[in-house]
Amino acid sequence: MGRPPGHSKGYEAKKQEIIDTAAALFAKNGYASTGTTELGDVTGLAKGALYYYIKSKENLLVEIQDRVLEPLLEETRAAQSVDISAAARLRLVSEILLNMIYARLDHIWVYEHDYRHLSGKNLKKFLARRHEFEMIIESIIVEAMRDEQFLHSDPHLAMLQFFNLHNHTYQWLKPGTTRWTAEELSTTYCRTLFGGFGTPGLDIDAVEREVAAHHEGAQAAVGA
Repeated sequence: MGRPPGHSKGYEAKKQEIIDTAAALFAKNGYASTGTTELGDVTGLAKGALYYYIKSKENLLVEIQDRVLEPLLEETRAAQSVDISAAARLRLVSEILLNMIYARLDHIWVYEHDYRHLSGKNLKKFLARRHEFEMIIESIIVEAMRDEQFLHSDPHLAMLQFFNLHNHTYQWLKPGTTRWTAEELSTTYCRTLFGGFGTPGLDIDAVEREVAAHHEGAQAAVGA
């Protein structure tokens, strides 16, 4: 991405560095308790120089939310159209979500706790995109029910169960020290969920084989 007109060569790199710093501070202290003076102290920038990069404190919150939601939506939209069973696609989305939690732990803390500090159009946009993400999950669950992979139940409640199991991971995860990879957690989480969601005929091992075959095909395509 080219830098905006009038900005110096290092503008984008510095801006990204500031967003990283802000995510860490907001995750540690909370958005409301972190002032621009503290941000300036940590980044080594005077107030005027800081606003040159961030425009406003709320804009930093928007940038952090975008770093979570934009790739999540892009990857889950792609997973939604993969030619494998609905249960296997839900397992793919589980892994996508957990990979994001692993990669952006500070951002996930802010995403979960501080979105309420967004205002006006920023909050409306965030809620709309989060709703889209939730509806992708729910639509895959509906398809799995239609295909007799999952028992027929309230798909919205099933979607909430999916998120309840995944979204608390950030509270105990310590990257670099945990003994499970995102893929291993996804496998375990989905075995737990599918054990309850699944019809008697659902072969959870077959779901894992579908996911493994998809990953192998994707890797082969990248290497071709």
